[in-house]
Amino acid sequence: MQITVETLVRAPIAAVWKAWTTPEDIVQWNTASPDWHTTRASVDLRVGGAFSSRMEAKDGSMGFDFAGEYTEVVEHQLLVATFGDRSLRVEFIPGEAGVTVRETFEAETTFPPEQQRQGWQAILASFARHVEGQQ
Repeated sequence: MQITVETLVRAPIAAVWKAWTTPEDIVQWNTASPDWHTTRASVDLRVGGAFSSRMEAKDGSMGFDFAGEYTEVVEHQLLVATFGDRSLRVEFIPGEAGVTVRETFEAETTFPPEQQRQGWQAILASFARHVEGQQ
């Protein structure tokens, strides 16, 4: 099952792309709620390059790594990656009002699809706030 989430970021494509692909930015926006944070991130932005981020509850009760490998990189347009046995497609679509960032990913089986959709959408909202706050 595939899930798609998207948001409009009111910023130039260069700023959106940079925030999505720079570890120093990722640790600032990669969270679904205020009680979580990303403690570290790495990006090797090339086909075959790896990415990872460590998300943890701020109270230290739990955490997990999100990591994968890029299979397609088109600057300012598209990132395709695998993580585990799943895939992720991130499209960057410029328009008059800003850039639509659309993520399509394969659902996992542990959590209900709607919970996954809500979590990924919340992270996108955090991303948009971060980028727009830098403008």
